[in-house]
Amino acid sequence: RGRDRRAVTHHYDLSNEFFALILGQSMTYSCAIFSRGARTLEEAQRTKLELVCAKLGLVPGERVLDVGCGWGSFALHAAGEHGVHVTGITLSEPQAVLARERAAAAGLAERVEVRVADYRDLVDERFDAVASIGMVEHVGSANIDAYARQLAAVLRPGGRLLNHGIARLRYGDPEAGPFSERFVFPDAAPLHVSRVLTAIETAGLEPTHIEGFRLDYVRTLQEWARNLDEHRERAEALIGTERMRIWRLYVRAARRGFERGFTSVFQVLAQRPYERL
Repeated sequence: RGRDRRAVTHHYDLSNEFFALILGQSMTYSCAIFSRGARTLEEAQRTKLELVCAKLGLVPGERVLDVGCGWGSFALHAAGEHGVHVTGITLSEPQAVLARERAAAAGLAERVEVRVADYRDLVDERFDAVASIGMVEHVGSANIDAYARQLAAVLRPGGRLLNHGIARLRYGDPEAGPFSERFVFPDAAPLHVSRVLTAIETAGLEPTHIEGFRLDYVRTLQEWARNLDEHRERAEALIGTERMRIWRLYVRAARRGFERGFTSVFQVLAQRPYERL
């Protein structure tokens, strides 16, 4: 757990302002969905958030867990648009602070709780739905089964899981390259979607839908790269010249990975069966 916290801190605790320059108003650090008609990054991110809510079939008053909640974008959308109560967890204190501020500013503090916590810390809590958006990439093959079991355990019978994450497409390739491992995402390990599905099924959940958004991530990364270049001077002042070079290379290399079919991103929807009598 300590290693996971250090890895997350290395990547996400750069600066909330720095990520705002890249991500824009939504502060959503995962694949936006342009393929359903969105024209701008903000529209595409809202499309993604609403699609997750729709797939989960959220009903007002339900309890929802947001695993790896980041700066709170999904939690705010789900609570504000669908009337649910959301518990968001992250290992990044700066993320949690800003997420709470955003919830308060939106008048949603009573329906959005943000904790600095590990998903393995959830004990004796039950939720109607779980959204995990852009978090499974940090789990890796060694922990994917425990991850799926834990999310299954916190779901009530009939509860739904939406797992949104980057996946490798080619067998035989390493989980992550040395550049990303050393400079960008320590311990990041995108798995094949078949491995994620196996973990979900083994945990006792029933997969009900899977959808890929590879080309949507190409467009998302193009938008992030453009934002980074447009705000280059301020971004460099925030994180330094060397790290700025790393990030400009990282978003372009990531885009090429999706363009060339090295990686994709998948949403996997699953349900915990009702108890058998």
